[in-house]
Amino acid sequence: MCPTTALNYSGAQALEGVHGVLVDPQSPFSVTETDQNGKFHSSTCATDVFGSNHLLSLQQMWQQRPACLRPIGCCINGDRHLAETVANVVTSLPFIALGLNAPRKNLNSKIYANSLIGVGVASSMYHGSRGKLRRFLRWVDYTMIATATVCLSRALRNENPKVLMAATAAILPVQPLMVSLVHTGMMEVAFAKRALKDPDLRMAHTVHKMSGLLGGVLFIADDLFPETPYIHAAWHLAAAIGVGTCNKLLE
Repeated sequence: MCPTTALNYSGAQALEGVHGVLVDPQSPFSVTETDQNGKFHSSTCATDVFGSNHLLSLQQMWQQRPACLRPIGCCINGDRHLAETVANVVTSLPFIALGLNAPRKNLNSKIYANSLIGVGVASSMYHGSRGKLRRFLRWVDYTMIATATVCLSRALRNENPKVLMAATAAILPVQPLMVSLVHTGMMEVAFAKRALKDPDLRMAHTVHKMSGLLGGVLFIADDLFPETPYIHAAWHLAAAIGVGTCNKLLE
């Protein structure tokens, strides 16, 4: 075994222990064998230590990609013990309360209020689930959140572009997080414009911005540090505060 191959072989052994890394037998980490006379049967000595480090860096970057770039079946490993499950279920209940108390002045606002109740119910069911059902309920949870953002966007503005709504309907079942980002962005713009014109909304908008910033940090931290308990529950609370301030727009 040549020196570079020996280094690659040890690198392959190290990578096999990294979560989410699978070493392909045909990759530069493949092992070179020799016969009793010391002759090489095959060699992969072309790959050097710099190539190995580069591959490892790419693997680490991919593991740390934002949740919105992950498949819908990801992030199903939480609730590792009963206390964490209870915390996540309890912190899902404020969304039900917000939905029950949200303004219901017209059909669009009623639909939005009911969607908030759906968010709380879906989140509670997901965090209380186990086994194969958990993956499906993760999708339901993401989809319900995205649906609520669409309903809020519609409640704030009766006539959204038809192309946008058609694209939303097509993408929502596949990439609900992307739908949430788009419609949340539209809500943020509307909130900022209203706060500039209405002094009574400025305090609510300030609280909304702070809770949104905290919620974003917690959301990313929950994805980067999945082993850390209660981050998700904290994100629930920050998100609930942000949603509560959004209800001011519908009053």
